[in-house]
Amino acid sequence: MPQPVNSRDVGVSPHLHAVETLNAFLTTPLSVRLAGSGSHSPETVALDLFRSVAETVPAYQQFLRDHQIDPSRINTPADFQTLPLLTKANYMQRYPLADRCRHGQLSQCDMMAVSSGSTGVPTFWPRFMTDELEIATRFEQVFHDSFRADERTTLAVVCFALGSWVGGMYTASCCRYLAAKGYPLMVVTPGNNKAEIFRIVTELGPEFEQVVLLGYPPFLKDVIDSGMAQGIDWSPFKLKLVTAGEVFSEEWRELMGERTGMKDLYFNSASLYGTADAGVLGNETPLSIVIRQFFAQNPLAARELFGESRLPTLVQYDPSSRYFETHEGTLLFSGNNGIPLIRYHIADTGGIVPYDRMLAFLADHGFDPKAALKQASADRGSVRGDWPLPFVYVFGRSNFTISYFGANIYPENVTVGLEQPPVKDWVTGKFVMQALEDADKNRVLSIVVELIPGVLADEAKADQIAESILTHVKRLNSEFAHYVPTEYQRPRVTLLPHGDPEYFPVGVKHRYTRA
Repeated sequence: MPQPVNSRDVGVSPHLHAVETLNAFLTTPLSVRLAGSGSHSPETVALDLFRSVAETVPAYQQFLRDHQIDPSRINTPADFQTLPLLTKANYMQRYPLADRCRHGQLSQCDMMAVSSGSTGVPTFWPRFMTDELEIATRFEQVFHDSFRADERTTLAVVCFALGSWVGGMYTASCCRYLAAKGYPLMVVTPGNNKAEIFRIVTELGPEFEQVVLLGYPPFLKDVIDSGMAQGIDWSPFKLKLVTAGEVFSEEWRELMGERTGMKDLYFNSASLYGTADAGVLGNETPLSIVIRQFFAQNPLAARELFGESRLPTLVQYDPSSRYFETHEGTLLFSGNNGIPLIRYHIADTGGIVPYDRMLAFLADHGFDPKAALKQASADRGSVRGDWPLPFVYVFGRSNFTISYFGANIYPENVTVGLEQPPVKDWVTGKFVMQALEDADKNRVLSIVVELIPGVLADEAKADQIAESILTHVKRLNSEFAHYVPTEYQRPRVTLLPHGDPEYFPVGVKHRYTRA
């Protein structure tokens, strides 16, 4: 249901506000919450949030004065779109932390997360329990609609790093709220300790009807591959995956299905679009996965709709919780948090597709995703996850691409080439791509690839990997196919052992490109 303006706005104590919001979450079925998301227009919800922030947040009041804006004149959606964008530079780094909270009181929040982002400069993100309850609904969509965790005993294994970073602690909190709501769910938090994950799954997993691993895609793949190398058979645990933080290919999803015994991919995995700034903004649903797989098989249709030669993360979002806009091909959102944000420019490349427009576009291309979903879930009873919520697609930050002969090459293009047989049995999925010059100053597309532990590099493997990457980059990226001269298209592949300290250091967030 549309969330009322935070009762912290009107002088209600944080304690009473927590009691009210927790009770509403625990007693309101997911279907009621989502069905109510359309009872107020998203524009009205966004305007109401703006008015409350303009009245209660000292930093935003000063921000409006600095831009000579009278908040009483912001009364329509068109007025709202004239408001200046918030960024880390012009807001987070300019005004004191407490002033960015309601009533200028940091004590209105009860937990602090830290993000460093691409700049490496730490940003503090305070939040209150009620902010987590808002995000817990996104987790409930996944656990209820995709995993049927209301009917099955479930072990949720949090594999995001624990500490002051947002992922691990936020995820654990949200999963515990689901347990409090009545889901037969047990939460355990090994973080990114692989040995502890293996011990937990093998010893506790048999006590539950299904096991859910929650973590970053490359780390979960490493967990699954390393477990197999140690003799773990994942299939008896009825594994499910919840991912966040990176775009992955549908070939990656299928590969994880093969290695874990997950056959029903629409209902066994889900990706979250989340940020330290505001928690989870949207989530994959069975419907969005059906649609994304169609686009993976039809790259021309994907380019027509999304405008780029790469497959984005595609999620659905609740516009009464997070109000999205676009600005010059990037995303803005407004939402209520410990630090409320109005037209916050997150700088992710992407866009919005309304529900009806998405279905009409697919119908024009001869595809009915609802029929496909119904057929795929014929043996599951009623179909879950078909909510008329809008879609947001996210490519991620544009600085993770390289330019080669004028063509933008994306990590997502290369990834697909590494997920083909037999290449997928040799590599971890991590790589670094660069546009270099050789001794004669000719351009070279260099791709350094990490091997699975125990796999040795040889020229035959490098040649086969290069050919697989070339085949799929040409298929997926029309710019590459047409801009890059044929003699320069084949990448130069270098194979390095697992954990190479220069390119693939252990315990460090991986970057797929280098200048």
